[in-house]
Amino acid sequence: MKKNYKSTVNACFAGYVVQAIVNNFVPLLFLTFNKSYGIELSKITALITVNFILQLCIDLLSAFFIDKIGYRAAAIMAHVFAAAGLVSLTVLPEILPSPFVGLLISVMLYAVGGGLLEVIVSPIVEACPTDNKEKMMSLLHSFYCWGSVAVVGISTLYFSIFTTANWKYLALIWAVVPIVNALNFIRVPIAPLIEEGEKGLSFKQLLGNRMFWIFMLLILCSGASEQAVSQWASTFAEKGLGVSKTVGDLAGPMLFSVLMGVSRVIYGKFGDKIDLDGMMIFSGALCMASYLLIALSSSAVLGLVGVAMCGFSVGIMWPGTFSKASAGIKGGGTAMFALLALGGDLDGCRNDGERIRRRSQKRHTLRHIFPGAFNRADNFYKTQKGENLISKSGRIRMINPCSAALICFCGLHLQE
Repeated sequence: MKKNYKSTVNACFAGYVVQAIVNNFVPLLFLTFNKSYGIELSKITALITVNFILQLCIDLLSAFFIDKIGYRAAAIMAHVFAAAGLVSLTVLPEILPSPFVGLLISVMLYAVGGGLLEVIVSPIVEACPTDNKEKMMSLLHSFYCWGSVAVVGISTLYFSIFTTANWKYLALIWAVVPIVNALNFIRVPIAPLIEEGEKGLSFKQLLGNRMFWIFMLLILCSGASEQAVSQWASTFAEKGLGVSKTVGDLAGPMLFSVLMGVSRVIYGKFGDKIDLDGMMIFSGALCMASYLLIALSSSAVLGLVGVAMCGFSVGIMWPGTFSKASAGIKGGGTAMFALLALGGDLDGCRNDGERIRRRSQKRHTLRHIFPGAFNRADNFYKTQKGENLISKSGRIRMINPCSAALICFCGLHLQE
């Protein structure tokens, strides 16, 4: 890699950490908001849905305006919105007549930032003159995993020492990250995604490209493969490790994220020696095996092993699809990355909305650590001696992610 582009790549790494902050910090404070402002928990949890729906809208709209304003302006704007949302969390609920409206405005601000980051970070790294773009893309996406683990771990440690009553100070500390990274994007070099003299595909041309729809199918299945099992992580951690619900809610999703990050780092480190197609096919097969282990095993320990296997297996699917699409569709440009980001986010938003709809009682704050990732499994989970941990209806529902992984597996061959 050219030396002057290392700072660009590092800024993009930090960009995914910023996205992890805006997606994972506020859900840790749901009960705090409930007690401090007297807002019904059902209304507070709706903030997650607002966050993801607005991010989906930004994913779509980005295809039409990012090329006009440029990647540098979009990157700076994304970080400014993210920082503004985090800072306003500490101010608006206190000064507005309705604290909920203050929280809602704050969430909408950082959701705009999160949505922009989802779209722009990958193509900025893709455009950098790196030696192996697939390796760099995988390593880039690992930083969302590490960011999620860091946000949850550091925030939990902070609250255990200083209590949640002092959450505003932590929000301001987290806001420093996007502020500093916005300054980075002011000065780092940004290479053009499409070479000078070349013309990218129009929106209509992209939608008419058969290969684009194959990659869209792959990214949809990648999101489904990840979300379908991440929802079970806390339950299997609780039962498999024999720990409290609070510890299980923390350990399960973090285990899933760590192993997902590890698989991305492995390819990011050794990708020049590993065939991307082969690793994605292996990951699809391993993913199906993990689903079957979770669905058919009567042991919570084996179920937890299946969750860990799944976290590792899905790691390469998202960045691998981005890399394959970039190489397979010349001139795809911003529109391609925006629509792929939209497709990958769709399943997480759907799961999130269903989880909120099913909510009928208070649960511990840590059950909201990862948006879209908790726990439809409770409806199927059984602990009576002699019964499988997942009921018949639960096993039937596991067919969906198994099918998603199978489609990913076959779609990879179709695109060759």
